[in-house]
Amino acid sequence: MHLHIFSDTAIDLHMHTTYSDGRWTAEQLLDYLAQEGFGLIAVTDHDRVETVATIQHVGAQKHVPVLAGVEISAQWRGKMGDVLCYGFDPQDAVLRALADRVQQGQKDNGQQVYEELLRRGYHFPRRQDVLKSSGGEVRVAGDCANLLLKHGYVSDWPSALSLIRDAGYQEIKADMAETVEVVHRSGGVALIAHPGRGQREQEEFTFYTPDLLDQVRADMPLDGIEVYYPTHPPELVDTYLAYTQQHDLLIGAGSDSHGPPGRMPMKYPAALCRRLLERVDIQVQ
Repeated sequence: MHLHIFSDTAIDLHMHTTYSDGRWTAEQLLDYLAQEGFGLIAVTDHDRVETVATIQHVGAQKHVPVLAGVEISAQWRGKMGDVLCYGFDPQDAVLRALADRVQQGQKDNGQQVYEELLRRGYHFPRRQDVLKSSGGEVRVAGDCANLLLKHGYVSDWPSALSLIRDAGYQEIKADMAETVEVVHRSGGVALIAHPGRGQREQEEFTFYTPDLLDQVRADMPLDGIEVYYPTHPPELVDTYLAYTQQHDLLIGAGSDSHGPPGRMPMKYPAALCRRLLERVDIQVQ
């Protein structure tokens, strides 16, 4: 992506739309980003590579440059380790096949959970409305958890997760090392998403300490980590910054926004991610 931006250009390299689990369409997101004056963004919908070109086209219409991005649902030795990928060729057949495999596996499992819940006597008359962003389609098992919540069968998300696990929910993820290899072959870079999220949030997230990052990097040529993330406290950001400097790793910054009424996109100065951007042919002046 040939582009020149300034060190104070507002960027956000981690956002989602209704192509995965976001709450607004790509057009709505880009309208907002254009209005707010963002100068470069990446939409990193989960396991969706085939939609990147479409989103880039929307961005061009709104005069907001869109870096090719995707968040691959991945794991390393049984630990959650989603991978943010940037600057790859969206037409690369191997990368698309990997993403499609994860996406289809999640869809199949979601449908199995849904059918099991129906067999157990649960009914979801408001399915079309609750799952409006996906046209009423169950795309992942988490959609079943949402249906249980919105129909009043459970009162909170942990209870919904417990119920769908009992109904057959499984984690469908790619191997992290395979993901990094495929992304590199497609011309992109790979960073661990929200490495510190597991420190304070749900147990499903892995907390990547420097020691654990050392172990991961011994297995694969990881390019960097998402240092700047809304739930990373300042002391953890400092720890990750020191780690990236020590090991010459790339620095990512993203809001993980899924749209209103939740967390909104955040304006990070491009200078924070200078080396990452330069690796994908974006010059920061």
